[in-house]
Amino acid sequence: MPAIETENLTKTYTTVRKQPGVWGSVRSLFRPDRVPVEAVKDVTFSVEQGEIVGFLGPNGAGKTTTLKMLTGILYETSGRASVLGFRPTERKPDMLRQIALVMGNKMSLWWDLPAWDSFLVLKELYDVDERRFKDRTERLVEALELTDKVRTQVRKLSLGERMKCELVAALLHSPRVIFLDEPTLGLDVVSQQKIRDFLKHLHRDEGCTIVLTSHYMQDVEELCKRVLVIDHGAKVFDGQLDDLSARFQRTKRLRLTFSEPVSDQTLAEFGRVETIEGTTAVVEVPKEAVPSTTAAVLAALPVVDIAIDDIAIEEVIRQLFREGKDGRSALQLP
Repeated sequence: MPAIETENLTKTYTTVRKQPGVWGSVRSLFRPDRVPVEAVKDVTFSVEQGEIVGFLGPNGAGKTTTLKMLTGILYETSGRASVLGFRPTERKPDMLRQIALVMGNKMSLWWDLPAWDSFLVLKELYDVDERRFKDRTERLVEALELTDKVRTQVRKLSLGERMKCELVAALLHSPRVIFLDEPTLGLDVVSQQKIRDFLKHLHRDEGCTIVLTSHYMQDVEELCKRVLVIDHGAKVFDGQLDDLSARFQRTKRLRLTFSEPVSDQTLAEFGRVETIEGTTAVVEVPKEAVPSTTAAVLAALPVVDIAIDDIAIEEVIRQLFREGKDGRSALQLP
């Protein structure tokens, strides 16, 4: 049985559109203009037990709303969701003891208490026995290098230290399904890497199912083989990360070294000149034109070295989410 299943999952909010000015406010009081907003539209997917899946999309795409429905925080407007065989909105204790949600922009720990005190409260809430709690916290605290931090008030910890404490709190009860919503948000590169390494080892050792949203593509590249892409509330891609790059990567870069300087006007005949400095240059060309362009450059210019690079996956994703003239992302453009 899949760990997570959704079928035509939809969430629609109703907002009030106010006309500008004082009279617009008065009219909205008596005759509000109610407008439905579809945050999530007919999203269908399944995640097998033990998978790590990246859940990608631009701001406002519906990622967090979907995670909140999968954890029972929000009711769906229509459709169906299942997590470990449970309906999330019923929030049955048997389900809650097996899932965890970590949100990079929300805190679950008590601000003025040491993180350890929060762990003790969660131990009682999740009914974790004393021996298991001791073993679990020792292992997590050591893995995340928090031994000298867990008895310090949360408000005195750095952002990275707080995020690590949030992970410990979420994992105390050994959840089978973990939802991570921007877990490295705002962290420095060292803290990001430590959390990624921790998640890799956690998944390897415990075989838990992880759904990860992140705007840092390094998180997704290192942790996820499969990605789901959502845009304007609708699922637009579900497959391997490598397939996403291959399908939507429209250009490649030629890194060229010459025996003598070449003008940018000359290079522009072969593609878009990204950089040119001394006897080195980078030219971007359409993917399908790489063989012919490479041959033409070698025949026409004093090339001593050439390398062909793929566009970084982060840049591919950024291009996909760039808005088109009709307001749709590149994924939806013909």
